[in-house]
Amino acid sequence: MSDGSKLIPINIEDEMKTAYIDYSMSVIVSRALPDVRDGLKPVHRRVLFGMYELGVLSNRPHKKSARIVGEVLGKYHPHGDSSVYDTMVRMAQEWSLRYMLVDGQGNFGSVDGDSPAAMRYTEARMKKISEEILADIDKETVDFQLNFDDTLEEPKVMPTKIPNLLINGASGIAVGMATNMAPHNLTEVINGILAYIDNHDIEIDELMEHIKAPDFPTGGVIYGYDGVREAFKTGRGRIVMRAKVGFEEVDGREAIIVSEIPYQVNKAEMIKKTADLVNDKKIDGIANIRDESDRNGMRIVYILKRDAVPNVVLNTLYKYTQLQSSFSVNNIALVNGRPQLLNLKDLIHYFVEHRHDVVVRRTQFELRKAEERAHILEGLIIASDNIDEVIRLIRGSKDGDEARAKLIERFSLSEIQARAIVEMRLRQLTGLEQDKLRAEYEELMKTIQRLKDLLASKDLRMELIKEELTEIREKYGDGRRSTIEYSGGDVSIEDLIADENVVITISHAGYIKRTPLSEYKTQNRGGVGQKGVATRDADFLEHLYVATNHQYMMFFTQKGKCYWMRVYEIPEGNKTSKGRAIQNLINIESDDKVKAFICTQDLKDVDYVNSHYVIMVTKEGQVKKTSLESYSRPRVNGVAAITVREGDELLEAKLTTGNSQVLIAVKSGKLVRFEESKTRPMGRTASGVRGVTLADEKDEVIGMVAIDEKDVNNSQILVVTENGYGKRTKLEEDGEPVYRITNRGGKGVKTLNITEKTGKLVSINSVTDADDLMIINKSGLTIRMAVEDLRVMGRATQGVRLINIKGNDAIAAVTKVMKEEEVIDADAELTGDDSVQDVSDDISSADDSHETPDSEDTQ
Repeated sequence: MSDGSKLIPINIEDEMKTAYIDYSMSVIVSRALPDVRDGLKPVHRRVLFGMYELGVLSNRPHKKSARIVGEVLGKYHPHGDSSVYDTMVRMAQEWSLRYMLVDGQGNFGSVDGDSPAAMRYTEARMKKISEEILADIDKETVDFQLNFDDTLEEPKVMPTKIPNLLINGASGIAVGMATNMAPHNLTEVINGILAYIDNHDIEIDELMEHIKAPDFPTGGVIYGYDGVREAFKTGRGRIVMRAKVGFEEVDGREAIIVSEIPYQVNKAEMIKKTADLVNDKKIDGIANIRDESDRNGMRIVYILKRDAVPNVVLNTLYKYTQLQSSFSVNNIALVNGRPQLLNLKDLIHYFVEHRHDVVVRRTQFELRKAEERAHILEGLIIASDNIDEVIRLIRGSKDGDEARAKLIERFSLSEIQARAIVEMRLRQLTGLEQDKLRAEYEELMKTIQRLKDLLASKDLRMELIKEELTEIREKYGDGRRSTIEYSGGDVSIEDLIADENVVITISHAGYIKRTPLSEYKTQNRGGVGQKGVATRDADFLEHLYVATNHQYMMFFTQKGKCYWMRVYEIPEGNKTSKGRAIQNLINIESDDKVKAFICTQDLKDVDYVNSHYVIMVTKEGQVKKTSLESYSRPRVNGVAAITVREGDELLEAKLTTGNSQVLIAVKSGKLVRFEESKTRPMGRTASGVRGVTLADEKDEVIGMVAIDEKDVNNSQILVVTENGYGKRTKLEEDGEPVYRITNRGGKGVKTLNITEKTGKLVSINSVTDADDLMIINKSGLTIRMAVEDLRVMGRATQGVRLINIKGNDAIAAVTKVMKEEEVIDADAELTGDDSVQDVSDDISSADDSHETPDSEDTQ
């Protein structure tokens, strides 16, 4: 030990504690956490300031990245060069930042996780939006601090005009804490900030009307809203993200097409892991995976095996791969140098507070500069008014100091004014230049007054902040990239969907869509019809159905299963579009087909479900009645609705109140009518009882109508044959039944005289004069006519020609719809069973399709 040195004994435990706390605070404050005001960590701030000092602005040429990194390292950031370059690279990646801050030139990596080129190969400059972060930095708007060697100054915070923390988010791991903040849409954020400025007491729910949810750079789907709501209100929450997915036919096979992936997912890694899961037999149904992404966008193709159900495979991918991932929001940022958990309103509050502080400091700086200039101008104006005397005084002085002293004494000027006069150029003595001096002085006085008014009024300052934010929004605002999918049971989505009347059409090959009812118009009887839909070769429209967007749909398949969904979840299409295939929308077996649909009100309403029944009929004439309550608990994979015997299939299902009369028609032209009460309610898995006896082996049931007892006297039955003949018959004539009531299980009575000219019976409907008819041919032609144009006939007549059939065409489906003028009336409402317009599902098997109500299956 050298002479004069001194040993200080210390407790190692205390030293370790102190050193660790110092280290952790240094990491928290000076490295890992962003400042709530500008949303930047020190390294980001230094990179932007270094670029600003170097002059690599958005309108200047790119400079080598190594030059920029060297500038930042040598002047402000005493760490490794990789930390600076990696930061700059991330700021230039469109899949990392929602609004990029650096404009990179060269290889800056890829969404597949490829490394960027070395800094000696790439070039960079600032983005235009970054200049808004540094705007007014030279106007003493923010405090500066000394750099690591006390030779230069760097800003403690940026005087940003953009709410960078909200629009770009942040992530960082400190010591004992971490932050993970989601990016948002600039337009939405600024709308939210403007709403906050107008009302500081605004609730977070009201802010969420403007800022809907995070908006990720890679797009994708935010699946479910609970996590978003939680994150906005508390600062913590788990947001589930899904890839944006579509379905296509590729090389004759069904394929799942991914066009956008969740934020922060490595595409190549995701595809590799998926391939491993397929090889390990953990995921079935995928034949091949191809990455067809190019400069035009992302496209990952999962080609499915022939027997695979796309929706089932997709749900498996969501479960086992990163096609579905989550973003855990943890809004921790530095507030006055201390880490703090912040909700949405807090983040906006601190940004507005910072903007206000910047505006005040900028105004004070501009006022000072304006007053200094005005002071000089006052001196120059005095000199120009007494120019001859001023020239004489200056010429009579031996040097500048003496000239200034004489001017100060003669005209009571300040040192600054006298210096300006002595240094004045001869050209300023011209009359024009003197006028300019006065004009500049007058303009300056107005500016000074405006700046003083601004400093005196907080309301004016807030208006200025709003104007600047609006300008930023107009300049840089864009549309959302991430779509929001509200999960099942979340009522918020209903507020976004008009409860309008729609036509649901389903083709023979199983394509479904919904179309506004007003797209169809009435024609006269016997017309040729108009083109209703674009179908594939050998496909034709088979089912047409009218409902309202907010109702529930129940779908019954020929194997006796029941599925649920909301009407608004059915894909929308115009009158000529094809629609979507059922296999892409619900978890139906590949060899099963939807045969019947029921539209109901709220299935959670106990009184409603207990007072209604579902009555079903099979092709071979079995009938079964079950309480609606048995079907009030939707399940993703459906439930058994009826046990169908071998060789038979479910044909029709109707919603009743328990007091109906049931009419079942068969292909041979007979009809049986019996009281619903003759069929006792059974459980979901029962197979039912005999409803009608068929004429022979070729005969089969083609449809069923259920009419409430109170409507029997006013009801009429419309039957249609495959060759275009139809007939309207009353159910009761002068109190006597036209179709007599029998016991269920009988052969029935004749409903239309079937001949070779008419063809077999294909449809039965209950109609009134207030209805219109919609008739659809197998070729896709549609015609709409008024029921009142058809006269009422006897039971055994042949009927009249409803539609001209050309060539080998035949009628595919018939349904009743509301009158055109009622359809167009915005106030017209469809309620209860009246809104359910059924079509004969009996014509031939229907491969219907529809979107599931269950959130797990909704695309």
